[in-house]
Amino acid sequence: MLHRLRSFLFDILGVLLIGLVVWWFVASRKTGILPATFSVSPRILDVKTLFLSILLEAIPFVLIGVFFSALLQTFVTDEQVRRWTPKNPLVALPFAALLGFLFPVCECAIVPIVRRLIHKGMPVYVGIVFLLAGPIVNPVVMAATYTAFQRQPDMVIYRSLFALIVAILTGLFIMLFVRKNPLKVGIEREIRHDDMHRASSEKLGTTFRHAVDEFFDMGKYLIFGALVSAVLQVYFSRETLTEIGQTPLHAHLVMMGLGYVFSLCSEADAFIAASFAGSFSKSSLLAFLVFGPMIDFKNTLMLLGTFRFSFVLKLIAIVTILVLALTLFFPL
Repeated sequence: MLHRLRSFLFDILGVLLIGLVVWWFVASRKTGILPATFSVSPRILDVKTLFLSILLEAIPFVLIGVFFSALLQTFVTDEQVRRWTPKNPLVALPFAALLGFLFPVCECAIVPIVRRLIHKGMPVYVGIVFLLAGPIVNPVVMAATYTAFQRQPDMVIYRSLFALIVAILTGLFIMLFVRKNPLKVGIEREIRHDDMHRASSEKLGTTFRHAVDEFFDMGKYLIFGALVSAVLQVYFSRETLTEIGQTPLHAHLVMMGLGYVFSLCSEADAFIAASFAGSFSKSSLLAFLVFGPMIDFKNTLMLLGTFRFSFVLKLIAIVTILVLALTLFFPL
């Protein structure tokens, strides 16, 4: 019941945001919707321009991502992925970290996939490595990152490398110290119900329905993140942002916090990060690009609905410490 209510509220928020964007765009085209005496602040126009530029750059990559995700959900079974998973942990960890390159899945869709894989017998540490690295180490996200940082193409390499390191170290920690099954009690029944429902559906129709549903589900987070980013850049003075960016620890914590709150899709977050390039250091932008797709507000709710509360807290703590230490002390 709580999950349905939360999903309903998010859907309402998404519809309102999309409606606001459409009204804003139409009204600004001088169609007579706004009174003749109504004057728009130049800052509002700056927010609109920046917001639309971020949104229009990101949407094509989101569409590619949701379609790949839909194909994976429909045509690749959990049993097939399980058979391909190496048994040796030393091989399985890097294999899971690179699995996202073969099956591009964003963080919006990867939690239920990993949940099913763990239920069907995949080791927990392997599933968590895939969960963390998959949304970053895949060709769609790499292409989006390169497009957003064309003047800094090495951002693609650093982002993928840092994601691999953080994901493998987290998986190693879980392999050594987590013994109990972290799935919540009763989740197996829900998984069986989902599998039966999916098996009884026509595959092509299921693919497109999943792609459409996921696009609109991710779209509201993208719109919210782009809008907040545009507002922050227009209404927050450049002097304040520059001062924060000159303090390494504060800059990293702020960017990681923004990555958590924005809850952007990994196919789109590079464009948000690039819009902060003038105020924050390169390493703090990498903290945003690595931490956000691994742990954000959106997937924290999904993780809490799948795994035990204590396990989610440990996972968030490990990822936070590793991302902060790696991006803060690694020489760039």
